[in-house]
Amino acid sequence: MFWSKAFIPTLREIPQEAESRAHQLILRAGLTRMLVAGVYSYLPLGLRVLHNIEEIIRQEMNRCGAQELLLPALQPQELWDISGRNKQMEEIMIRFVDRRGRKMCLGPTHEEVITALVSANVNSYKQLPLILYQIQTKFRDEIRPRFGLVRSCEFIMKDAYSFDVDKDGLDRNYNSMYEAYVKIFKRCALDCVITEADPGVMGGDVSHEFMVLADSGEDTVFICKECSYSAAIKGKHCPKCNAGAMEEKKAIEIGHTFKLQTKYSEVLSAMFTNGSGLRQPVIMGCYGIGVSRLLAAVIESHNDGDGIIWPEEISPYDCIIMPLNISDAAAKSCALDLYEKLESAGVEVLLDDRDERAGVKFKDADLIGIPWRIVIGPQALERKEIELQNRLSKESKMITLKDAPDKLVSILTNRERGCKRSYNF
Repeated sequence: MFWSKAFIPTLREIPQEAESRAHQLILRAGLTRMLVAGVYSYLPLGLRVLHNIEEIIRQEMNRCGAQELLLPALQPQELWDISGRNKQMEEIMIRFVDRRGRKMCLGPTHEEVITALVSANVNSYKQLPLILYQIQTKFRDEIRPRFGLVRSCEFIMKDAYSFDVDKDGLDRNYNSMYEAYVKIFKRCALDCVITEADPGVMGGDVSHEFMVLADSGEDTVFICKECSYSAAIKGKHCPKCNAGAMEEKKAIEIGHTFKLQTKYSEVLSAMFTNGSGLRQPVIMGCYGIGVSRLLAAVIESHNDGDGIIWPEEISPYDCIIMPLNISDAAAKSCALDLYEKLESAGVEVLLDDRDERAGVKFKDADLIGIPWRIVIGPQALERKEIELQNRLSKESKMITLKDAPDKLVSILTNRERGCKRSYNF
């Protein structure tokens, strides 16, 4: 992609509505724009990051044997009346009556819909176990949307649901999903704090929250200063080591898992016939990840005074090529040649072909946070060299033009992804 043709509306000043560091950078780097409070448009850079996060999630879900589907955002309120949650969640549900007189809502979550689907199509133990998931837009009438994508009225979520014949099966699927979550967040370069949690209106008995420590977080987690044990509820002393004091920290919740048991299957008649010919309710679990919130959490964890520092696996581009004087024929030719060779090798490249001052290009490159930059400067070009810089480590190395294509392809396509490391050229 050529920057001159791309839609990347960066901002020099911090928008007044931006409350957190991540929110500021999301707006300044041109990832999103607010339509109304709590509702955002995802611009090309932001959407590329979302797609990369979604791809990581899909890979790990599929490895667990989960199957992707897509459920409707429009839901009949009748299902919520049956489950009893229409009253429980009335303050955040967006409801309306359609022209047929049907009471409808925009789905804030999908337990009722998925259970009704399974109720109508799963009848025998031979069809179980089953894990289904989707990546869908949810809607909640938040009275006070805050921190941009962290608490919004319309947001993207991955929600998965497991269906088993017994509690042992639920335990196996729950543990499998738990481990998948650990892998997903590690690949997004996030250090998670995992706590036991209250299931709340979701129901069930066992629940875990996956949290990222952040000053802008709306959740609170307590961490032992001695053994790093974490909990959602504060005790005077650590219940694990009985020695350390529990320290209060702010955090962003990015994932939540629940053992629902039969809360929904009983009331929505999701029954199956077991091996003895008896009818019994399906045992359920559900597993959520805030996909759009995850984008904000990554930026909150990976930034500096100059802008975003994207982890490689979710970065919108692998590298940016920066000819400092695009009007120079030799610099332009070099940039286009490297661009074509890297693109043909499968590297995703942004070429900054704008006729701008070098300082503007460097500031924008720092702001949008692409991990690698290839700088084509006039003095280096005279020596038949280009400079490779790393956004995270600030390290740089000169590479001869002759060796540049092969070395760059090697570095940019054979790298350890989704983790912090030292960059040795």
